[in-house]
Amino acid sequence: MSAEPEHYCPQCGVAYEPTQEYCLECGARLPVNRGVVGVLAQSWQRRFAWYPGDWIWPVLLFLVLTALATATALAARSERNSSRPIIATNDSIPVGPGATEGVVPVTSSPATLPVPTNQPTITTGPLPAAPGSPSTGAVTTPKPPSSPNALATWPANKSGYTVVLESLPVSNGRAAAVARARQAKRNGLANAGVLVSSEYSSLHGGYYVVFSGIYGSASDAAAAVPIAHAHGFPDAFEREITH
Repeated sequence: MSAEPEHYCPQCGVAYEPTQEYCLECGARLPVNRGVVGVLAQSWQRRFAWYPGDWIWPVLLFLVLTALATATALAARSERNSSRPIIATNDSIPVGPGATEGVVPVTSSPATLPVPTNQPTITTGPLPAAPGSPSTGAVTTPKPPSSPNALATWPANKSGYTVVLESLPVSNGRAAAVARARQAKRNGLANAGVLVSSEYSSLHGGYYVVFSGIYGSASDAAAAVPIAHAHGFPDAFEREITH
């Protein structure tokens, strides 16, 4: 019984002797490499009828080396990530000068930082009032003091009662009526003023009326008439003022 051939033509698969240089069937040049490549080629030929050529082994070697390099790089990267030191994010920052307790941890998240229980709470409300100042929260503008020489004015669109001290013709001029009203103030009638009679339906037109007081009832105005008499206006009388 003859031994099984060990070498086959890479082109046509026909067996050949180790000393042949060309295939007797197809005429292809036979592999003469008897090193590692030759051993690999013979192993391939014993299992498969088609052999691509000796170039297949460098290509396979390159692919294997590339795969090994990629796997090694991935393993090294994974090891570096696992062994990387963790930077603590709870560094303590004292709150307030000289504080050593109740520190606030520093975090990278935008969450609201807790307020230490032993630190004063800062509020944005109204500032405390200075000693001796009003303790109200509202800011008020002080009302300027009224001039002591200012005359009283009758409220707009208001009806009521008053004490008529004198009536001066408009032809005498307003200055004369104002002078008499100021004299009434100096005499002690603090609510003295001047009306233009033509602006009120209850008065005769053509006069500047020097009056004292603004009252809600006729009885109140009548009670003030003796006071006007005692302060230098003996002809004073009570009168209703309507628009």
